[in-house]
Amino acid sequence: MNKSTKVISFSLAVVIFFTSCSSSTMIVSNPANAKLYVDGEMVGQTPYRHTDSKIVGSTTDIRIEKEGYKPFLTDISKNEEADIGAIIGGLLVWVPYLWALKYKSSHTYNLQPLVAETETQPNTPKTQNSSSKVVKLRELKQLLDEKIITAEEFEKEKAKILEIKE
Repeated sequence: MNKSTKVISFSLAVVIFFTSCSSSTMIVSNPANAKLYVDGEMVGQTPYRHTDSKIVGSTTDIRIEKEGYKPFLTDISKNEEADIGAIIGGLLVWVPYLWALKYKSSHTYNLQPLVAETETQPNTPKTQNSSSKVVKLRELKQLLDEKIITAEEFEKEKAKILEIKE
């Protein structure tokens, strides 16, 4: 192997290594132009291209907020798709295997509109009212599970729904 072939091979390996360290994904919301927070820091509005160089298995917290809509919380993990460049680079140098997986090319989230309390009908039959409470409690529990509300807020709202006097 002559010197120029070695230099070209090494240069190609370096290029593959550095390009495979980062991963990008497009974060889209419906409706668009919502505020986007990545790991607690506002980074812009949707749609937004997020790029980072975290290693395999890393997660990134995503919060999307828009006036008139419920805040949306989720996370994306750097284990959604294989990164061929990092795998090839890993054959030459072991370190790129830390970046062998990447984000999906895009993530789309549908925001749920807020429902004003005045929109609920106060004079509903007893059976409808009972099933309505179940639905509200399930929604409330989901907010707790997604860590949108605290356990204390959950208990207060649950008491209101069940009409329990504290």
